[in-house]
Amino acid sequence: MPSLKDLKNRIESVKSTRKITKAMQMVAAAKLRRAQESAENARPYAERMEAVLGNLASGVANSPSAPRLLAGNGNSQTHLLVVATSERGLCGGFNSSIVKLAKIKVDSLLAEGKTVKILTIGKKGREQLKRTLGDNLIGHVDLSDVKRVGYGDAAAIAHDIINRFNADEFDVCSIFYSRFQNVITQVPTERQLIPAVFDSEESEGGSQYEYEPEEGAILADLLPRGLATHVFTALLENGASEQGARMSAMDNATRNAGEMIDKLTIQYNRSRQAAITTELIEIIAGAEAL
Repeated sequence: MPSLKDLKNRIESVKSTRKITKAMQMVAAAKLRRAQESAENARPYAERMEAVLGNLASGVANSPSAPRLLAGNGNSQTHLLVVATSERGLCGGFNSSIVKLAKIKVDSLLAEGKTVKILTIGKKGREQLKRTLGDNLIGHVDLSDVKRVGYGDAAAIAHDIINRFNADEFDVCSIFYSRFQNVITQVPTERQLIPAVFDSEESEGGSQYEYEPEEGAILADLLPRGLATHVFTALLENGASEQGARMSAMDNATRNAGEMIDKLTIQYNRSRQAAITTELIEIIAGAEAL
């Protein structure tokens, strides 16, 4: 049984931990508001870009003039998975849920005899994937020094992906990230980037507008921007999801620390009372022996 001194030291240690988790919760809450606003403000632009690209794509579907980013290279043997996670931990199951979705995809592709390559964004996802899929990792994007993710960061990642595609390093590319819904809910999401895919609603009925120059020429210019927009949106959604998950995790940790302090305090008081009772019994027994 731990001594009174051990219990007292442990209570103080847990109290210190609670102060840290409470502070991290408050910091995450402050960062969440800005990250959430950024993610929500980017959605209308991304949705409109999706609508325009979908409308353009419907006009050149199955056409020999379709850009390579839309039509693909005619193969589907080699898949590039872009797994976007956070640079820091202490955010609950945020990173693990994204990695889990990516691993399910990897297992499915390998079962079909496909070749899988993985490009990681964020240190935490890379650490998890390296344990079992180290041979499949072909690149990593370090954003640890980036205080606030900008479109330029996403454009650089998209440029790297397009260069790899043009060099025939892969046939199909998908990105994995977590879509923010609220503080409690973040949804692991997979989105195919290359060949570009659009909602069926945007492809039905053909093009609704006449374009000059033709759709293929416009798409050749817009598709790289659209890919960068998808990557940027994924990074913003991840940023909000990370802070929401961290806020929730630190809130739970703070509550658990409080409960542990209460239990340890009760144990300390009982042990102290038992020690006092034992001393009194010894004093009384000694006095009666005189």
